Amino acid sequence: MDNPLARYNAKRDFSKTAEPAGTLEPGHGNSFIVQKHDATRLHWDFRLEVDGVLKSWAVTRGPSLDPDEKRLAVRTEDHPLGYATFEGTIPKGEYGGGTVMLWDRGTWSPIKGKSASDLEKGHLHFVLEGERMKGEWLLIRLKPRGREKNENWLLRKIADADAGGTDTLVETALTSVATGRTMAEIEEGASPKILPRRGRGTARAASGGGVSRPPKANTAPPPAAPRSPSPRSARGGSKLPAFTPPQLCTLVDHVPTGSAWLHEVKYDGYRALVAVANGVARVHTRSGLDWTDKFPGIAEAAAKIDGTALIDGEIVAFKDGRPDFSTLKDAISSGGEMTLFAFDLLSRNAEDLTPLTNLERKERLRAVVKGIDPRLQFAEHILGSGEQLFETMCREGFEGVVSKKADAPYKSERTKNWLKIKCLKRQEFVIVGWTPSDKSRGFRSLLLGVHEDGELRYAGKVGTGFDTETMNDLSARMKQLERKTATVQAPRAAVRGAHWISPRLVAEIAFTEVTPDGVLRHPSFLGLRGDKKAADVVVETPAPVAEVAAPEVHVKVSSRDRLIFPDSDVTKGDLADYYAAMAPLLLPWAGRRPISLVRCPQGRGKKCFFQKHDAGSFGEEVHQVPVREKDGSTEDYLWVDDADGLVACVQMGTIEFHGWGSRVDDLEKPDRLVFDLDPDEGLDFADTKKAAEDLKNHLAELGLVTFPMLSGGKGVHVIVPLTPAAEWPAVRDFAERFARALEGAEPERFVANMSKAKRKGRIFVDYLRNQRGATAIMPYAARARAGAPVAAPVSWTELRDIDRASRWGVRDRDELIARAGSRALAGWGVAEQVLPDL
Repeated sequence: MDNPLARYNAKRDFSKTAEPAGTLEPGHGNSFIVQKHDATRLHWDFRLEVDGVLKSWAVTRGPSLDPDEKRLAVRTEDHPLGYATFEGTIPKGEYGGGTVMLWDRGTWSPIKGKSASDLEKGHLHFVLEGERMKGEWLLIRLKPRGREKNENWLLRKIADADAGGTDTLVETALTSVATGRTMAEIEEGASPKILPRRGRGTARAASGGGVSRPPKANTAPPPAAPRSPSPRSARGGSKLPAFTPPQLCTLVDHVPTGSAWLHEVKYDGYRALVAVANGVARVHTRSGLDWTDKFPGIAEAAAKIDGTALIDGEIVAFKDGRPDFSTLKDAISSGGEMTLFAFDLLSRNAEDLTPLTNLERKERLRAVVKGIDPRLQFAEHILGSGEQLFETMCREGFEGVVSKKADAPYKSERTKNWLKIKCLKRQEFVIVGWTPSDKSRGFRSLLLGVHEDGELRYAGKVGTGFDTETMNDLSARMKQLERKTATVQAPRAAVRGAHWISPRLVAEIAFTEVTPDGVLRHPSFLGLRGDKKAADVVVETPAPVAEVAAPEVHVKVSSRDRLIFPDSDVTKGDLADYYAAMAPLLLPWAGRRPISLVRCPQGRGKKCFFQKHDAGSFGEEVHQVPVREKDGSTEDYLWVDDADGLVACVQMGTIEFHGWGSRVDDLEKPDRLVFDLDPDEGLDFADTKKAAEDLKNHLAELGLVTFPMLSGGKGVHVIVPLTPAAEWPAVRDFAERFARALEGAEPERFVANMSKAKRKGRIFVDYLRNQRGATAIMPYAARARAGAPVAAPVSWTELRDIDRASRWGVRDRDELIARAGSRALAGWGVAEQVLPDL
């Protein structure tokens, strides 16, 4: 029998490489691994254990979670099982010379009815349980064209619960699952790190920990940046965040319309606030009770989150694929399976996030819980189109929809910024007594009450929805609370022979309607609610949504018909409407940040100028923050935090919004880096895209996650989110050294000098955006350019197929809103990371 590892051994000189020699082992396991391999060309080696060897494919762009992305996977030689733990460097000049990272690992299995022998047929359908790759996948062999040296296959994700956006794997998972090291640290031989308790498959980039390294041929060496705090030192200690009363919803009769609202599924479960601090978690009810012992699985899962966090969500149990309250009650008593759908993040590493917008808090939350544990799920949302979601949820038997003002902060009270719309009528009622049964069962019906105008009144009775176990439990509870007198006034005929109890038990009841005298029609018992006090149970009457969902903008815009862009038909009114509609998307980036405005009071065809200070002429919707200047003086800078502020600026002739790299809450610590790639006039946009991709790869080697944005002009911005830790001098120094390293490595392509005379045929890497007081165009901001273009976030995958930096404009508002909720842009611009220690 031929040795399946003969080809592997023939390609390697084991006196020069640390790779394991190819010896056959009996193994009958089902492991899989993925190794990120920076050889002649960066790729990801995907390996499945079959018959004692690792069947291998080189995936040129890495695996994608997007089912629409078919990634080329070139079949390579079988590898020995010992290769499954290999991480390090292969010497230059040797086969596969370069750096190898253990990027993922786990187990695999064919789907039911299939087997590994399907590989010979050229079609393998399988399930992965890895730290990063999960769910169903396909490998499909392509028909040969006659010139291939190896078999070409396609690797594709199946559309299931583990599918996601295009860039959520290779672009954001930048460290080893075994050692926590970046590619640069592996190449340098840095020591392994102590990994967090959780899986490492989320969008968090570890900071570096190694030393500077010599440049590779045709690549940029990393700059020798000053030391900055490590992720753990920036976590805000280990004290559990204190309980915060949750924000509550207002019941309305219809889903609000427009782009100002985001919409979530209304889950049928227990509201919970989960406090986490470095390996410890506490689960609180909405009234502040510590119910960790009732939800031990949720606490165990949340404890895997590193750092500190206070998470708001709903704990549910499933029945027939849907959250079911009765099933949850059973799960609590029997220790059954439960899931927390997390929908808000109130604090993170001692940073209070409640002033941020709903949309920004949710994106921060996504990075915290995604991939931690199956018992923790991010509550997805859509922007706009709430009516369609409501119809779908009702058709599928869900409870309803929660609609939230996308640009609103978190308030620990019942607000009109959070609305709930129910498919069926249901709410809590107080049990005030029971009527006896003439059979062997414990009671015929429960008597219900509800508070109205400060008093407890009779609300009817419920006699369905009980099984024997529930009835026995209720009977025992009510016996202990029995009293002689009634706590409500009720029709004598309806409560004849009633037994009354003290009003302490709260029940969840579904019903069809309420009669004019306040009695429920066709009620059904769903379960007891131990998380809500009887005194808090009041009548819930849906308010007309028109009275609750106030107009989005209150600022009057004059001269709405004035043409702002003479080479298009976009008017001042159009621009104001654009910013009002896009406020939920723009404010997470431009809100609470010092801004500079490009004002063109007579339109972009006339005089335009920058303005960053405010003498009070913008009105109360635009705020001021005092900033100390270099000369020691203090000037008031502009900032906004809502749609009114944006539109007030447009009223004053503003077209563009440029922002600092830090927030008004902490001016000296930036929360992002921006590299503005500004090409010489003669260069093609393809040159700029290739430069952006190269910057992404260089920064990824240092463990930094990046996101691309079309500038709306002619360039691309490469954006690096940062946890505010390092101060301006360190951030500016890192940016400059990185840009100059690029110039030094490839002087024919890059220049770090802003002089136009030196840009001929090259791309200016503008690092000067990363110094105190400097600004960069904000995502979704319009540009004072021909055609009214806008700065638009894109994914790295999308960027490859875009032909210009001005792809979208003010007239594309609806498309931009729809794109913002797409899988491709899920989590765009958010990653918890600090500057690497170099």
